[in-house]
Amino acid sequence: MHTHPVHDFQYKKGQLYCEGVSVASIVKETGTPVYIYSYQTLVDHYRKIVEAFSSVNPLVCFAMKANGNPAVLKVLAKEGAGFDIVSGGELEKVRMLKADMKRVVFASVGKTDEEIRAAITAGILLFNVESLPELRNINRIAGQMKKRVQVALRINPDIDTPTHEKINTGSLKKKFGIDLRTAREIFLGRSAWRNLLVNGVHIHIGSQILTGEPFLTAVERALAFVDELKADGVRIEYFDIGGGMGIVYKDETPQTAQEYARKVLPLLKGRDFRFIMEPGRFIAGNAGILVTKKLYLKDNGVKKFMIVDAGMNDLVRPSMYGSYHEIIPVRQSAAPSLVCDVVGPICESGDVFAHDRCLPDVKDGELLALLSAGAYGYAMASNYNARPRAAEVLVRGREWAVVQKRETIKDLVRGSAIPSFV
Repeated sequence: MHTHPVHDFQYKKGQLYCEGVSVASIVKETGTPVYIYSYQTLVDHYRKIVEAFSSVNPLVCFAMKANGNPAVLKVLAKEGAGFDIVSGGELEKVRMLKADMKRVVFASVGKTDEEIRAAITAGILLFNVESLPELRNINRIAGQMKKRVQVALRINPDIDTPTHEKINTGSLKKKFGIDLRTAREIFLGRSAWRNLLVNGVHIHIGSQILTGEPFLTAVERALAFVDELKADGVRIEYFDIGGGMGIVYKDETPQTAQEYARKVLPLLKGRDFRFIMEPGRFIAGNAGILVTKKLYLKDNGVKKFMIVDAGMNDLVRPSMYGSYHEIIPVRQSAAPSLVCDVVGPICESGDVFAHDRCLPDVKDGELLALLSAGAYGYAMASNYNARPRAAEVLVRGREWAVVQKRETIKDLVRGSAIPSFV
């Protein structure tokens, strides 16, 4: 068992702690499953990026899709983070926080008229535009609203990224971004877009990318594109390199923010655009754990299954991407190890957190923590099998608070109605 040096979840006297609070003491009050986030880890990882890129004074927009908990967002907003949003719902959350709208960028392949209107009204910094029809639509709506709106074009550099197929977004086989030829035509004809300032270039090539190379290739291609535009008299004011920096889940050796900066910064020397980044997982991933309880061990003669009370509705990543989350006992155990599948209660074969994992054979009712669950955990949770979503807790030093109450069945049926004709 190794503890990650990258976060604030550590054993003290045989008990797992989040910062200064024992995980077991939180669970006593909240029950399981529960997500627990470390304030310190969130802040540290945000600061790591800001400091690594300080020479270009980056606008760091947290990719809110990774973790939309309002308390988590508030922590980052107070640190000076902006937000990368992808829906009207995320826009509303940012507005509720009273965050600075001039630090908000809006991406998404399918923005609706209502979302575009709401974002223009809110006064966001810019839209990251993914297609020509979308550009036409934003132009039309801005015209109706008598506003001039800034847009960055998300260009697709057509790079196959060494990551999971479902989170590789930089190739033209995917739905994201605009091909370079079309993007160039848009920039050259930008005066025709009466209500738009087409003045940014945006790239985002995927997620959980561990090396600098794909990023470098993408940034180089994008900068070459910017230089071509400059030669044609088009000035770019915003250059947004997206997110996608990987984290440690198992034995990956992702580049640090510093290593990443060392590679990218030389390319940005002497540029006069505003530099934007959109990290999500890098900030939130290792700042959270999911705590679950062992229910029982099932042995069918072929395989052993450790059955826990969290399911794929709470954390879908292993089921959806085959991804790895380290699983450790909350109380260090001297019990002999066994090799088993760790599975949840959901009626799907895919409801598995770990295949053939070597774990201590803890007693029924003992707690286990799934590490690195702060990104794309609760954010992707569902109510499948009529399971209320877990509680969420934020810890800072020796203080902790429930920042999202556990759902109840009442919450699940609140909008339901049985019509008279049934």
